[in-house]
Amino acid sequence: MVEALQLPEFIFNEATIREKWGLEPFLEGCAQRGLSRASLWGDEIEKVGLREARRMLSRTGVSTFGFNRAGPLLGTEGAGRAESLDRARRAVDMAAELSADHVLVFSGGLPHGSRDLAAARGEVEETIGMLLDHARSVGMTLALEPLHPMVAGDRAVILTLGHANRLCDQLGDGIGIVADAYHIWWDERLEVELARAGSAGRILGFHVSDWLVPTKHVLRDRGMMGDGIIDLAGMWRQVQRAGYAGPIEIEIFSDRWWGEDPDLVLDTALARCRNIFSGGMITS
Repeated sequence: MVEALQLPEFIFNEATIREKWGLEPFLEGCAQRGLSRASLWGDEIEKVGLREARRMLSRTGVSTFGFNRAGPLLGTEGAGRAESLDRARRAVDMAAELSADHVLVFSGGLPHGSRDLAAARGEVEETIGMLLDHARSVGMTLALEPLHPMVAGDRAVILTLGHANRLCDQLGDGIGIVADAYHIWWDERLEVELARAGSAGRILGFHVSDWLVPTKHVLRDRGMMGDGIIDLAGMWRQVQRAGYAGPIEIEIFSDRWWGEDPDLVLDTALARCRNIFSGGMITS
């Protein structure tokens, strides 16, 4: 059997340029670069309306890959658990209307005033189970995205691939994992847990940016690929060995890059990725 190399598919997450571009210029920018898929955000869809968003997608020929997001499910000021779950269900419905491949689940951090991380994890696991019932009913796949432990206080209680894998094992079909290099590069069990997720066919996406040293802000100071210390090419090989054959998604939350011309950001990111991932994909 002969193995051949080909470049991976690259796509953009709308967050990478959302400070200067709305939905339509973003989709046009993707289409102009020959990209046929993109990951979108619900708040940007709401600015133009679902019908108009679908028209933009159709006109540009770009389809929805990931949809951000269902949640937060915890720690929502002024909103009870039932209200948070109902809002998450509406996000799942919107993702289904946009024919997204998957919808990201955003757990949220510890509820205001709480120090009980174990209880928060238990609550979010139960809530995700209820959300999954709804997602199955509309044919939408949920995606768990473990976030970096530094955001446990205010953004997430699912912090490792191991936790995400255990929860997927518990909940069954219709739920998978997105591996974001920025959040999981430090994990000593990274390759083991990627292989575990891959053996179950549950890796839904692979997100890239870079970890800068020093990092000025844990949310808004992600690096352009190649500017930091993550072995992105090595992680991509691990993700491929685990069986993932989907796109590499560029998602950069960065005050520095948000201040640049969006065309420059897209072109720089694509050039960096083509260089870093020039080893391509192994196909049989």
